[in-house]
Amino acid sequence: MENENKTKVKRDIIGVVVSTAMQKTAVVRVDQMKLHPKYKKRFRVSKKYSVHDEKSEAKVGDKVRFMECRPLSKTKRWYLKEVVAKAE
Repeated sequence: MENENKTKVKRDIIGVVVSTAMQKTAVVRVDQMKLHPKYKKRFRVSKKYSVHDEKSEAKVGDKVRFMECRPLSKTKRWYLKEVVAKAE
């Protein structure tokens, strides 16, 4: 078999910035609705991601799009792609 160069599809996620206290890093919360398997009730689940923000352009409350990348530190595996909507 040949060695094929397969490019991995990188995930693209949208979330809300909850903290920018660190240099070049933003903490982004992603909310998701899940369905309980037995009781069929919908409930909200949220997860926080540490996102690399090279230009420090994200502010608290902004809606941002970020993508997967190689590990940049112990917790950062994502980089900021764009600010979708500014905070009011």
